[in-house]
Amino acid sequence: MTAGGPDDRGPHGGGDTATGGVPPPWSRAAAVGHGEPAADDPHHGSGQGGAPSSGASGADTSPSMPPPSGTGGPAPDGSASNTPTGTTGPDEPPWRRLPALMLVVAPATALLKLAPALIVLLLFGAGRGNDVQLWIAAGIAVLAVGAGVVRWRTTRYRITDERVELHSGLLNRQRRSVPRDRIRTVDLTAPLLHRLVGVSVVKVGSGQSAGKESGLDLDAVTTAEAERLRRELLSRPGAPARTGADAPAGAHPSAGADATGGPGAAGTIPGTGTIPESGAGPAVPAGAAPEPEAAEEIDRIDWSSLRFAPLTVSSLAAIGAAAGAGWNLLREADVDPRNLPGADVVTGGLSAVPIWASVLVGVLLLLVVMVAGSIVLFVERWWGFLLTREPDGTLRVRRGLLTRRSLSVSEQRLRGVTVTEPLLVRVIGRGAQAGALTVGLAGADGEQSHAGALGPPVARAQAHRIAATAARTGTEVTAGPLRPHPPRARTRRLVRAIGPALVLPVAAGVLVHVGGPVWPLFLAVLLVLLAVPLALDRYRALGHRLDERYLVARGGSLVRTTSALRRDGVIGWRIRQSLFQRRAGVVALEATTAAGSGAVEVLDLSPADAAALMAEVTPEAVTGLRA
Repeated sequence: MTAGGPDDRGPHGGGDTATGGVPPPWSRAAAVGHGEPAADDPHHGSGQGGAPSSGASGADTSPSMPPPSGTGGPAPDGSASNTPTGTTGPDEPPWRRLPALMLVVAPATALLKLAPALIVLLLFGAGRGNDVQLWIAAGIAVLAVGAGVVRWRTTRYRITDERVELHSGLLNRQRRSVPRDRIRTVDLTAPLLHRLVGVSVVKVGSGQSAGKESGLDLDAVTTAEAERLRRELLSRPGAPARTGADAPAGAHPSAGADATGGPGAAGTIPGTGTIPESGAGPAVPAGAAPEPEAAEEIDRIDWSSLRFAPLTVSSLAAIGAAAGAGWNLLREADVDPRNLPGADVVTGGLSAVPIWASVLVGVLLLLVVMVAGSIVLFVERWWGFLLTREPDGTLRVRRGLLTRRSLSVSEQRLRGVTVTEPLLVRVIGRGAQAGALTVGLAGADGEQSHAGALGPPVARAQAHRIAATAARTGTEVTAGPLRPHPPRARTRRLVRAIGPALVLPVAAGVLVHVGGPVWPLFLAVLLVLLAVPLALDRYRALGHRLDERYLVARGGSLVRTTSALRRDGVIGWRIRQSLFQRRAGVVALEATTAAGSGAVEVLDLSPADAAALMAEVTPEAVTGLRA
């Protein structure tokens, strides 16, 4: 059952659209007497000047379009085409080319990905006197270089006041276009090879759906150009500066104006060939370089957080994946680990001790490898971490040792914050991880488990403080007391945990009856006993609160999550009630939103409490349900 207005497009259907016919506050800022959509409306289906909407994905793909006519020559910074030719209009920004450095980076990146296979081919070809493998390896290298040259020659991009356009491909031509008012995030990624030559990948996310269809990637541009694009794309073209009570606390009065030559500066940006938007800030005279404002630092890396590295499931899973890849590589190379130097000594020593001692040694070695590997991954992932609030009104996360990442999210897209507490991090380390509920940040690309993370796991109190600072709340909204759920919810938690666990003792008893070992029965009984405290912990985690600005909900045991969703970020409601929930007299209420995973769940409420909660947040949307 859902409650929402006819314009409710859901969490992935085009952004924040209010339900029940009531638009959210950020979409009501249309100029009085002009009859035009507001510049702050994230669902305004077109860009400036009436550009057409991009559809559900936020990006237009038109394979049948002709290639761009303007090629031009290199820009002064070596990253773009600065002089358009052909039919490019005099008032249109020129098409730009990726820097010539990509002629080196793209083939090298492709060869690095194929390095294991190439090494195997070269070793076997040289060792067996067979030239076929050598010719195959050489052919792969030539194809990689040729593909890099073709990709560089056929890739063009440009940024207008309304859209970001990317044309690429020779045989499979792609024409991608993202309206600038649909841009949710701009991610700068610089793998090690890119950093060595001074380029970065710019990932523009519209957040309409998961995967590459939700935006476009510029792989790659110079580091200076990437930073300029980040500021320009996150600004609101033509949007009036917010002042006074309308501006966020701590924001610069001319937020959205680029102090280094981006939107709001007069004239053409030197070395880019693009014309910045006007009206977003004071004009900067030619040749004058105003001092950039300092960003507000919210958090930075504290290496005491290393204690949480072995306690996170993602790090342990990555270690397992790396071990599996190494084992597969050994098999492909026809290498038997038992024939490695020193293997005989190890196997001989283990065979001379009891089996339980061998198992214990193996488990200890595995734990040491997993702990060491998780620490290495933690350091690589969070090296140089810095969370700041930029002068242009964006939250920016920078991190990474080998691959440097910079994710910027406009505060206009922020709908709330989360504090996540995995079981081991919560119980052993007493820690938590702060996150953002942001439109367009739902793990669409790359590391999904860290898509909305505002930093690494830290002490629980610090995580609540970071969440409150990021959301500009005066108090720690995720740390306050919550309203407990009815006792019927506890009964349901116990039934859900113990019921499935009882199947194991029954199966183990049958096994013992037919002459099997007894130890599985003891293990099954132990699992049933462990299910009871797990169910009680899940019930204690349940709770919710509704204050003037936020709907706060908490739930989960293995991963306990406290979500604080802004009331004006709720775009609809979804009510679920399974057969067992009907028998228990409870419902699951989901507040749908365009941010994060698409909904904040309030689990196992009484129907009366669910109706009252919906009515207080969106009374117009639930009038029919209450009747």
